[in-house]
Amino acid sequence: MSWIRRNLWLFALALLPAGGAGCNPFTLGLGTPILVQPWVAERMEQKLNHKNDGRAPIMPPIRDGFPPPICEDAPSDAEVLRAMPRVPRGVPYVYETFRDDIVIVKNRLVDKIDPPRFFPLVGPAQLHHCHWECVIYYKELVQSDYPFPVYVKKNRVQVIYIDKDHLHLYVGTDPETQRQITQDLTRY
Repeated sequence: MSWIRRNLWLFALALLPAGGAGCNPFTLGLGTPILVQPWVAERMEQKLNHKNDGRAPIMPPIRDGFPPPICEDAPSDAEVLRAMPRVPRGVPYVYETFRDDIVIVKNRLVDKIDPPRFFPLVGPAQLHHCHWECVIYYKELVQSDYPFPVYVKKNRVQVIYIDKDHLHLYVGTDPETQRQITQDLTRY
């Protein structure tokens, strides 16, 4: 029995230098730094913070005797900038691209309401089409500081089309039912 104990001690002493040198994967622990690329945080923010950009909201019904609603809510500047193609990732001080002096012009192209039809998970509703054309004027700066400094500035124009479609519930032509549903949805 003593020779087993002695061999175990010799085996443990033989593994001790490898464990102290960082070769043992069990010595990493929670405090070990893990390298994360800068674009990972941007991708996570884009995925989690702006998940409603492409979703169609459900609005109260269009009431008889009232003018039909119009598309007044243009896409925000942040929505337009998120819809633009991303700036290419460069190598710091070797090749970088920037956008400066951004001006956004928004034009409504389509504003129409379809007749009622059935939508799964919603029920009978009317689709309200709101299509926007967003023209973005900006100056693109391409910069390189190594091996020698170079700055190239160009005026650019980018056109983005954004759909802000939404649904209006359809509850029939009874004005009292329309008023009640609108009150239930808007809390008025």
